[in-house]
Amino acid sequence: MTHAAPSNDPQAIRKAARLSVAPMMDWTDRHCRYLHRLMTKETLLYTEMVTAPAVIHGDRDRLLGFDRAEHPVALQLGGSDPAQLAQATQIAADFSYDEVNLNCGCPSDRVQSGSFGAILMESPGVVADCVRAMQDVTDLPVTVKCRIGVDDQVPSHVLPEFLAQVSAAGVDRFTVHARKAWLQGLSPKENRDIPPLDYALVHQMKGLFPHLHLSVNGGITSLDQAQGFLDAGLDGVMIGRAAYHTPTDVLLEADARIFGGDHGHTAVDIVHQMIPYIATHLSQGGRLNQITRHMLSLFQGRPGARMWRRHLSEKAHHDGSDEQVVLQALSFVTQQAA
Repeated sequence: MTHAAPSNDPQAIRKAARLSVAPMMDWTDRHCRYLHRLMTKETLLYTEMVTAPAVIHGDRDRLLGFDRAEHPVALQLGGSDPAQLAQATQIAADFSYDEVNLNCGCPSDRVQSGSFGAILMESPGVVADCVRAMQDVTDLPVTVKCRIGVDDQVPSHVLPEFLAQVSAAGVDRFTVHARKAWLQGLSPKENRDIPPLDYALVHQMKGLFPHLHLSVNGGITSLDQAQGFLDAGLDGVMIGRAAYHTPTDVLLEADARIFGGDHGHTAVDIVHQMIPYIATHLSQGGRLNQITRHMLSLFQGRPGARMWRRHLSEKAHHDGSDEQVVLQALSFVTQQAA
């Protein structure tokens, strides 16, 4: 796996962070990010969360490898031990990521048992120690993704204190998921929907900390919404599930609408551009469905979308399936459009 050098330009990454695709477990792997990068040149992409011990002790090429085309791309780390996070950050820098992000928002049981993720909202001092250690070993931007609070915390008290302590340690970019995480009583899935959104609090934080680059995350489903947050003074918007489930609506228009660049390609163009990438993956022993599972929603809401999804779902997991399966699925879409 080859890697281009990261940007080394903090302003370029700050610009890219006007719009980002959230780190999503089991979704934003390298194949997903390659597809998304074909759809938008500008948007900042994030890896799935990887724990610091996994980076240190695991298969680094499998966990961290990516295609140079994915830049700008950020690695999200999970952990609460400063020494481990520093070591993982050094390794990430060698892989030429553009940014390293510390997860202070994930509510899963597995994360809680490791004393990291959203539970770190209760320990801003620990987070400050972690990010200091990470910054000591790299020139890459170190950023934080957090919640507005957890459980019975009062977000209007907790969040400003958290931002104050962690920014004093040198972090100047935060992404705030505008919901509490209920660590007792709600599943990770329920934590993405049930706690109410408090966008107003995120706007208040921008007023309190005007020098910080603040992105908002949570419940944002369209570029219209994203532009509204930017127009209201926030520095960035992170979109999660909508970027995955309706990528054509969100990502193909992003460069033109959010970054003032060129209009992107059509979804049909993107499929054709994926074919060489798929062929390379298959030649290296990969399976077709490892890539096509991320392509199922490309034609969401468009004629032929159901047949596209069905053909890929039924055929791509078979032994020996190759790029012809994708082109056959595409024919259902292009026939409908003719």
